[in-house]
Amino acid sequence: MDVNQDSSNDDTKQVARKSAADKLSILVVSGLSGSGKTSVLNILEDLGYYSIDNLPLSLLANATHKLVNESGIRRIALGVDIRTPRADLSNFAEMYESLKNTYGDQVVKVVYVTAQEMALVARFNATRRVHPLMSLDIDNSDNAKHIAFNLPAAIKKEGELLKPVASHADIKIDTSNLNIHQLKDSLRDYIGVDNQIVINLLSFGFKYGSPIDADFVFDVRILPNPHWNPELRTSTGLDAEVAAFFVDCPDVAEMIDDLSRFLTRWLPEFLHNNRHTVTVAIGCTGGKHRSVFITDNLQRRLADTMPKGIKVLAKHREKNRW
Repeated sequence: MDVNQDSSNDDTKQVARKSAADKLSILVVSGLSGSGKTSVLNILEDLGYYSIDNLPLSLLANATHKLVNESGIRRIALGVDIRTPRADLSNFAEMYESLKNTYGDQVVKVVYVTAQEMALVARFNATRRVHPLMSLDIDNSDNAKHIAFNLPAAIKKEGELLKPVASHADIKIDTSNLNIHQLKDSLRDYIGVDNQIVINLLSFGFKYGSPIDADFVFDVRILPNPHWNPELRTSTGLDAEVAAFFVDCPDVAEMIDDLSRFLTRWLPEFLHNNRHTVTVAIGCTGGKHRSVFITDNLQRRLADTMPKGIKVLAKHREKNRW
């Protein structure tokens, strides 16, 4: 295949990915208590959405305007549930049409999360949480009375009250038989967002302490140290003269090869394990030469070999000490 054609295809894919990332998406997330609405919002946040839970419907338009036009946020997920004032729920259709008229039919979507009554009852019993309608008045009239629902009645009543939202749902997800991983996969398929894992390659110096949040820690202090060369002491692992020093050290190349093979084999598995960030820490004594050089080289190598959905970043913890 023509090299120029390969380059053109890669450029086209990059433009397409950037365009998808810049595309405006506004999701109104609602559903029955205990069905997994909060889990959906958490997943959307992991997928790059700015999530707000329990937002009164009357504030939806103003909040969306501020987030889109004043903050420049392109992915928004707004949680609305039974705790919003009842008058707001009755005006949902008007609010929804207003959002679509402002931002477009393809931009604004309603995600409605539900589950079978038996599943909801089992979840409430397992968590020992109280359904919101078991402690709230349902009548806004002057003669409002406090009605104490049992759990099945509360679930049924909530479904009736949320009908104005459910009837406008663009995406309905029944979580009765879904675990959190399946819920994430279903949601990702519905909204067309790829799962993404961020791999943070972190160089550090053991003399300043090991990073406590690392998933993997590799010690490269067994390699030759440029620090003992007076001409290289003020340089760092990002400088050409240090790279030239390591050319004469075959152990350094072997270390990079071994780490690259290990990480190339195992990091993609995190895509299927509901993980969104993985930190790989590489340490030498001071975090200035060896760990920096290896981290930088690994980043460039892994960025070319990791599958779609994995982004590889290089960070140097001791940079402010150089």
